[in-house]
Amino acid sequence: MFSAVESRRLYRQVADQMRGLIERGELAPGSRLPAERELAQKLGVSRPTVREALIVLEVEGFIDIRMGSGIYVTARHAPAADMPPEDFEGPFELLRARAVVECAIAEEAARLARPEHIEILDDNLARMAAALEDRRQALAIDREFHVIVSSIIANQTLNRFVGSIHDMRMTPYFEKLASYFENTDTWRAAMEEHRAIRDAIAAGDPAAARAAMRAHLDQSQLRLSASFGEEPSDSTIPAAWRRAENSSS
Repeated sequence: MFSAVESRRLYRQVADQMRGLIERGELAPGSRLPAERELAQKLGVSRPTVREALIVLEVEGFIDIRMGSGIYVTARHAPAADMPPEDFEGPFELLRARAVVECAIAEEAARLARPEHIEILDDNLARMAAALEDRRQALAIDREFHVIVSSIIANQTLNRFVGSIHDMRMTPYFEKLASYFENTDTWRAAMEEHRAIRDAIAAGDPAAARAAMRAHLDQSQLRLSASFGEEPSDSTIPAAWRRAENSSS
């Protein structure tokens, strides 16, 4: 039934293949899909790629992801709206781009930061601490933190890049993904990771700032890589992301 897919934007290819099976009736409404790990093996792709494809299909209305139970085919009645375009990057692709750029930004920021920059970061962290139970506010403050770090370098191109890549999270696709994996605890963890970045920048330690930003993005990757409640999450995913995902997604 399933066959391995070839390289393009893999999560879209996986979604296309599964959508075709549903539309042809080979996967009937109410039927339960195999677990993520099994789907990844059948399709010859990574689990994060399968996860991205499943979110596309849920936003489109083809499947229903029930945490702790499984993934079920639904009877779709109307076309989905507000889906990202075909060439839109998935969350793991965005995180890899951020790892390349934002780690270098943090490193340079540690060389250039002045006391007034640290005060702005401290204000951001204080507001983040007060917003942990409000996802939309926390998300906005999270975006602001990363733009503040970038602004230390005083390069508008970098500021635009950092702001725009964070704005990509404001879509139905990312909203659906976040609804499974973002909560007060994950926002608190992100805030503490931000604090470690702030401390390294305040100490004027470029290597520590780069490492702290990388740790933050690795943890963000790990949070999004949690299983849909079917099996324990794989704690080795960040290493797999750097190794396998660079060649397969």
